[in-house]
Amino acid sequence: MKYLELAKLYSELENEPSRLKKTEILAEFLRKLKQEKNLEIIYLLKGRIFPDYDTREIGISTQLAIKALSKSTGISDEEIIKLWKKIGDLGEVAFELVQRKKQSTLLKTNLTTEKVLENLKKLPELEGKGTVDRKISLISELLASASSLEAKYLTRTLLSDLRTGTAEGVLRDAIVWACLDKENKQDFFLVQEAYDTSTDFAEVFERAVKGKKALEESELEPGKPVKVMLYLKVKDIKEGFETVGKPAAIEYKYDGFRMMINKEKSGKIRIFTRRLEEVTKQFPEVSEYVKKYVKGESFILDSEAVGFNPKTKKYKPFQEISQRIKRKYDIKKLEKELPVEINVFDILYYNGKSLIKLPFKERTELVRKIIKPEKFKLVPSEQIITDDENKAEKFYQEALKEGEEGVMIKSLNAPYKPGARVGYGVKLKPSENEFDLVIVKAEYGTGKRAGWLTSYTVACRKDSELLEIGKVSTGLKEKSSQGLSFEEVSKKLKKLVISEHEREVQVKPEIVVTVTYQDIQKSPSYSSGFALRFPRFTALREDRSIRDIATIEEIERDYKKEK
Repeated sequence: MKYLELAKLYSELENEPSRLKKTEILAEFLRKLKQEKNLEIIYLLKGRIFPDYDTREIGISTQLAIKALSKSTGISDEEIIKLWKKIGDLGEVAFELVQRKKQSTLLKTNLTTEKVLENLKKLPELEGKGTVDRKISLISELLASASSLEAKYLTRTLLSDLRTGTAEGVLRDAIVWACLDKENKQDFFLVQEAYDTSTDFAEVFERAVKGKKALEESELEPGKPVKVMLYLKVKDIKEGFETVGKPAAIEYKYDGFRMMINKEKSGKIRIFTRRLEEVTKQFPEVSEYVKKYVKGESFILDSEAVGFNPKTKKYKPFQEISQRIKRKYDIKKLEKELPVEINVFDILYYNGKSLIKLPFKERTELVRKIIKPEKFKLVPSEQIITDDENKAEKFYQEALKEGEEGVMIKSLNAPYKPGARVGYGVKLKPSENEFDLVIVKAEYGTGKRAGWLTSYTVACRKDSELLEIGKVSTGLKEKSSQGLSFEEVSKKLKKLVISEHEREVQVKPEIVVTVTYQDIQKSPSYSSGFALRFPRFTALREDRSIRDIATIEEIERDYKKEK
């Protein structure tokens, strides 16, 4: 397929505000895509080159994209940066530069989607000396063959900033429209379930082309990451029971990070975070614990890794052990200094069978049957099953005394819904006024904070659209020795800059933070229609992705509760 055909589709989607129209446009494209041999083209619809479960990134910074543009157009970096700061979108800059070049050289484009995928797939694999030059060569080869429209969207794809509004839900609906019956609600659930178990739209589309039976046969597979189930907030035990029903399972809510532990039939152990990132190498001791204390040929366990002090055996907050997630060096040293205990609370797959449709009561019983508990290594989560609010409240207070965040309250009859926040379980903790949000913009500070990005615009989520909900500028430290600092967050954000305008920069929405606040108020200043009053930055959540941030529905619900 010619890449120009895809670029025209991007343009049509970008200029169409209606979700229904977007779905219609995508469905028409997917009907054509059925005839193509390479269904991986579907990844490009979301500006990706791999399935969603594959966390490899293209890894191109704004600076590197500018250098590739310079090489392919013959225009200096300085002139490109000047134009970028004026326009604010490097994709539009690429459009203008290539348009100038094509007018003067009369070159014809012959770029294909296959060539784009081929070159872009090589980028994450490049390492070592000369990597930057090789990356620039691969990108500039594409840009040199691109028309102005192709260059615009190719550049945006490189920067993970496609701007077409192709949300996960829109693509799911388009697959139904193109392959199944859009009048049948069950078909939408069928496609969603297939995606939840595979996290791969190419696989889902291929199954949908074959029909409903193929979709129904979509199964979990140990070794391939799956999205974790998410939980709603409640204000007290009573509301928890009202949401999930009685009796319910009450479990400790640990102050750690999710670990999806996979054991393949071959015996290989693979560990993934809720961001779908593999961290097996970062936690070698966990693999040993699983081999020693969990009985089974193959399985997928949902768990929480909690750090503790090796000398005092006191549990540590997430922020103190979060560095283990990203660290690639000194693993053995960190294993001794920052050990973790694995608390297993659910099981999705066991010995060749998916369990996600089984009720939680059966799944939690199996967890306790196959685990040989070993304190400070691997244990089932602390749990009681009750319909008594007083017993549940007592258990909640015990959890807080133990230093845990609070409790989870779970429906005994519920299936497991990967990636969903559907009320099958809820979380209760004392500090209710907080949300996980993503940074979308930042401003440079002045005075002694000059050079740092110190004021952050944060956003919640509506499907895959991000809605701004306020600015946060307090909660970080001036010096790194005192804790998480402005300098540390600035370094992370500067790598993600998409555009600049005076003191403000727009960044890729990748940095998830926990923000506490006093209350929520209506506000026309932000796209969400709300603003957080007295927001404060309280944690950097490197274990969480944009999928995990608060939704506009949660914001609206908490606003109504306050009123």
